[in-house]
Amino acid sequence: MSRLKSSKRARLPDRAFAYVDSRGRRRLPVNDKAHVQNALARFNQVAFENDDARERARKRLLNAAKKYRILPVGFITGQLRSEKHHATASRPALPTGFVTLLMSDIEASTTLLQKLGDRYGALLNDVRGMLRAAVVRAGGREIDARADEFFAVFERAAAASEAAVAIQRELGDRGWTGGLEVRVRVGIHSGRPTLTDVGYIGLAVHTTARVCSAAHGGQIIVSAATRVAIGASAPTGIRFRSLGRHRLPGLPDAETLFQVQAQGLRVNFPRPRTQGRAIPRRQRDDRRVGLDDRIGPAEGQLELPQPPA
Repeated sequence: MSRLKSSKRARLPDRAFAYVDSRGRRRLPVNDKAHVQNALARFNQVAFENDDARERARKRLLNAAKKYRILPVGFITGQLRSEKHHATASRPALPTGFVTLLMSDIEASTTLLQKLGDRYGALLNDVRGMLRAAVVRAGGREIDARADEFFAVFERAAAASEAAVAIQRELGDRGWTGGLEVRVRVGIHSGRPTLTDVGYIGLAVHTTARVCSAAHGGQIIVSAATRVAIGASAPTGIRFRSLGRHRLPGLPDAETLFQVQAQGLRVNFPRPRTQGRAIPRRQRDDRRVGLDDRIGPAEGQLELPQPPA
């Protein structure tokens, strides 16, 4: 491609360039097929003023490519890679080490979908908005949201319990159109998951999902590991009621579960949604850690893991 002479470049209108910055400097000429091909190759070398300017230039360049019947496969692939890298680089890193995971889902979501039809999407967006707001206020980070499930992480276990209480209070106070009952179950577990490019993996993630599945709509259940991590630093007004030890699907050991109680939250629920009945106290290991669950002596002493190092 021959270089565009200065005199000819000066005579070209602004629309002959994919990018014109705020100072009137013109970049990426697209006045003919050869220059469009050159602009496609050089696009990522241009320093744009902001993301909006980059997007406008990208659209102009693609329109020019369409005009000259150029299929910009390499350009599109490069843009996808660039956008993926940009999104990863601009997103703060998720915490590593000992963290607390919160998972929630909507109880009877299929029934709600059948009742609402196309309107279910709006309800789902409302619920997700409440969840996100509560998580952010408590200093947590959203990991993922798909279908009716929501997944978040906290560096402090107490903050996770605080977010969960805020979620249930707001959902409980919300009036839903048509007298619908929208209830969310919340499960919280603390551990050391492995952080990868696709998020967290490991037994801690699976345990969080199982703890969430054990809860009923409107209920918050935490694992023994989370209860120990919170220790005596529970947020004001939050208490923990022992639900005993339960076998959770797919997990090698029984898990001691606790129900979070606070002002404005429902107190009474059926037994946890786990396999079989709670393990009788006489079957538990004699090694116990004396931990007050803030409900009363009837709950007794329970075997708990050691606090995180």
